[in-house]
Amino acid sequence: MRLRIGAAILFLVALVGGPAGAAAASEPTPTPTCPPALPLSGSVAAATTESLTISYWILFTPPCGYNPPVTVTLFDSSEDARQWIDPVAEAVSGPERNGAITVAGLTAGTQYWYRFSADGKRDPYLIGSGRTAAAQACAATVTIGSAWTGGFVATVSVRNTGSEPLAGWHVSWRWAGDERIESVWNGVAQSGADGVTISNASWNGALPVGGSTTFGLLAASGAPPVALTPTCAG
Repeated sequence: MRLRIGAAILFLVALVGGPAGAAAASEPTPTPTCPPALPLSGSVAAATTESLTISYWILFTPPCGYNPPVTVTLFDSSEDARQWIDPVAEAVSGPERNGAITVAGLTAGTQYWYRFSADGKRDPYLIGSGRTAAAQACAATVTIGSAWTGGFVATVSVRNTGSEPLAGWHVSWRWAGDERIESVWNGVAQSGADGVTISNASWNGALPVGGSTTFGLLAASGAPPVALTPTCAG
């Protein structure tokens, strides 16, 4: 009699598929559907005359993760960016989830519009813009010709590196120590507390595109001269 009851119990267990715990273990775990890892925001972090660095930020919620890379695409106009047509440049991110992408090979002083894409999907909403830095109107280099205890002579070359002729120029730098100008030729000096600005003379201010001129100076110094890093403005 006991054998018959035990056999009946085994038959019922097999019929219903075993204990509830075993049935739960056999059910497949649902796979979450994750959206593409697209940036939620972006902004221009830095600009040079030929590049824009665009930072981005991505939010994801577990169990969804981030699958790099992110691509930023640049356009010449907001309309091209809106329609995603005629892109002019693009660059791809590294492995970081939140970071920055630098797009190089751009034109100085130009406005660009950018959009993001990732995982084969284009962001449908986020459009930003930024401008590259304007090209310098001129550039200056300093050459120390001779030096002695108590002073030195320097020659400064000024060149028009812009796209338009210059009517005049100004070259500035900061002294490293106690230097001071004793005399200047082919330029006009305006000394400050810790720096100096040399403007063009009346006869060498006009420079065509690519044109150059020079001026010289005699400086007094209590120490050997150090390299000067001048800036030039038109």
